[in-house]
Amino acid sequence: MSSTSNKLKSTVKNESLGVLSLAALGVVYGDIGTSPLYVMKTVFDPAHGLVISDNNIIGIISLIFWAIMMVVTVKYITLILRADNHGEGGIMALLSLASSSILNRNHLHRILFMIGAFGAALFYGDGVITPAISVLSAVEGLEVATPLLQPYVLPITLIVLISLFLIQQRGTGGIGAMFGPITLIWFITLGFFGLMNIAAAPEILQALNPLFAVSFCLDNGLLAFIAFGAVVLAVTGGEALYADMGHFGIKPIRLAWYGCVLPALILNYLGQGALLLTDPSAISNPFFLLFPSWALYPAVALATAATVIASQAVISGVFSVTRQAIQLGFLPRMQIRHTSDQKIGQIYIPFVNWILLAAVIMAVVGFGSSSSLASAYGVAVTATMVIETILTFFVLRFAWKYPLIVGILTTGFFLIIDATFFAATILKVFQGGWFPLVIGAIIFFVMITWNRGREILLERLRSDDIPLEPFLESLLAHPPARVSGTAIFLTSNVNGVPHALLHNLAHNQVLHACVVFLTVDYLETPRVLEEERVSIKPLIGNCYQITVKYGFKDEPDLPVALEMCKQHGLEFEPLKTSYFLSREIVVPSPSGGMTQWQERIFATMARNASNAAEYFKLPANRVLELGTRIEI
Repeated sequence: MSSTSNKLKSTVKNESLGVLSLAALGVVYGDIGTSPLYVMKTVFDPAHGLVISDNNIIGIISLIFWAIMMVVTVKYITLILRADNHGEGGIMALLSLASSSILNRNHLHRILFMIGAFGAALFYGDGVITPAISVLSAVEGLEVATPLLQPYVLPITLIVLISLFLIQQRGTGGIGAMFGPITLIWFITLGFFGLMNIAAAPEILQALNPLFAVSFCLDNGLLAFIAFGAVVLAVTGGEALYADMGHFGIKPIRLAWYGCVLPALILNYLGQGALLLTDPSAISNPFFLLFPSWALYPAVALATAATVIASQAVISGVFSVTRQAIQLGFLPRMQIRHTSDQKIGQIYIPFVNWILLAAVIMAVVGFGSSSSLASAYGVAVTATMVIETILTFFVLRFAWKYPLIVGILTTGFFLIIDATFFAATILKVFQGGWFPLVIGAIIFFVMITWNRGREILLERLRSDDIPLEPFLESLLAHPPARVSGTAIFLTSNVNGVPHALLHNLAHNQVLHACVVFLTVDYLETPRVLEEERVSIKPLIGNCYQITVKYGFKDEPDLPVALEMCKQHGLEFEPLKTSYFLSREIVVPSPSGGMTQWQERIFATMARNASNAAEYFKLPANRVLELGTRIEI
């Protein structure tokens, strides 16, 4: 086991298992925990044509129960949580684990990386739909209390969502401490009122028998297949179990699931089924009609709080995936602010926040109700589930060295389930499923354009590069005037002369007493150990080549990294150190490696990318930027 993984375990031990499990409730299970608000109402939507009968109710509850058991409990809790990438999880961690196991197969490695990038892009579609449908479905409980409040549902929903996005820039550390306890109360409420309704119609417990799910499918044929597109909403959010493994560890996530979330969800779905058996008219809102009239307003308030917490977890996840995509070279640098001095993972990305808010408002206003939004929900999630299963095969076969037949049988079983759910949700494309797919497709196009553009740009730069060591030998044979201090030149090519150095020599005709050629290397691994962060290669004439390595979940901070050079006998005085950066001005050309319009998009992104000095936390008063025009 890696030392990074060991460090994670020791960190987890510093807090009790109970405390971490409670915290995991608010972060990990908020999304799947709010699914009972809309699943049953969506399944029996009149537009789907499924008749509300005793057999169908029991069959649907049976499908939901076994979907939760197979997809969440067996696939994610039992299998995928084992894919520990240096203590980290999530689609990016799974992608790096799978792709690093086939580095010697370049073509396959590239394809796998594109598949993983597409899965990450789809997460943005989920990041739009989840806050919209969760908060809207909670506020719709006011309609159940009194129809007079119906006109205020959309305005209240928008106020809640806008407030949520506005507080992102201030951070959620203060209120974040309440997420776990509130979510615990939410799950206890789900289980308690579900159990109360089960007592009125205990025959609903027959749904625990998988034969009722099979019988439902055989009896209803195409209608059952269509129902799959709504049943899958009961497991959306299950992928967060793996994504948040690095924050809490495997044991707290599993304890929270088995000890609280799973029983609460099952009891609530059984309770909704029991309610419908005794009163089919309750399908108008089977969740809120579980509650007696005296508990309805508190239930709406608690549901709204729970959906805000679920939405917060998704928004934070979008910020995290964006930073990882930047460091893996799929998105341009963006301004990233840290909202907590204690927790490095709490970040805020202004551009992403406001784009996400605009898309969420469009979804709420455009679809108008949780039932309509449910048609848009699930397509992106099920596609992501399929991609994660494919990546898991490569982990099983190539990283863990399991026999081919084991990999095929294990992942093939889950792939059939995931593909069935995905095929069912594809039927909803024209009813709204196109919305998250379009968002995912746009993000994916941006990702591949930036990734390919950077490759072409680096090829152009390297084709014009002068070999570094022969250049230094020639330069120092007849050296220019040397001035005191240290000059650090950031370069992407360890073997080439940085353009900033050539410009400095041409214009200032001086060379600093100490010259450093600094390269930042992002690895396909979540984190790099501090002792492996910096490597130094001495060159002639008091010149050095330094490589700083980061994982895609590490926080780039070059001044801190350079302080580690003391361990290697090289020390920099901050007030006498200057940083020289080359800023490439991209010029599209007809002979480029992409279409002309795609090159223009890349050039626009490059022009508007966040400043490298700010991204790497360089002191603003010690940075000099020199521009270079590059045709691609």
